[in-house]
Amino acid sequence: MRNFRSAAKFIAIGAIAVLPSTSLAVAEQGGKYWVPTAQSATTPASDARKSETPRSAAETRKRAAYARMHDPVAPKGKEHHLVLQVNSNDTAAMNLTLNNATNVTEYYKGLGEKVRIEVVTFGPGLHMLREDTSPVKARIEEMALSSPEVSFKACGNTQEKMQKAENKSIPIIRQAEVVKSGVVRVMELQEKGWAYVKP
Repeated sequence: MRNFRSAAKFIAIGAIAVLPSTSLAVAEQGGKYWVPTAQSATTPASDARKSETPRSAAETRKRAAYARMHDPVAPKGKEHHLVLQVNSNDTAAMNLTLNNATNVTEYYKGLGEKVRIEVVTFGPGLHMLREDTSPVKARIEEMALSSPEVSFKACGNTQEKMQKAENKSIPIIRQAEVVKSGVVRVMELQEKGWAYVKP
């Protein structure tokens, strides 16, 4: 019986001595420092390697992607494209559209990446770009100077209909360009891969 107890003590002491060195070796292979925890004393080395490796790899990939995104020397991605649609004569919606355009522009400028934004108006939304009725004309004039990556398109079909209905010429602000059809313009930009948002 005494021999059995002595053998059991010897095996227990040996196991306790082997566990920290095994965990340390596993931690060193993963490039991390070993910190003793209650779990590390009871978790077999193979389990520690299984749980540590995927987490370490995911963390490494995440950090590398973050570094590339914010590293000014890292190669930049493709140019980003966004089309914003305005089809209602609602001042709040027009201002929201301009806010969105400004926010997106500033975001990509902060990353050092290029972006092109096109605001397309049609139907009642044409009032946004009308010289005589636009409630946001001053903001558009300001944006044209500060954010040349934002352009404005007015629907020619809508302009013609408004001219007939109001029996007068419908002037468009000089910062905007008239296209044949606003809806077709939005569709064509989407077909080219532009992201679409209707504020």
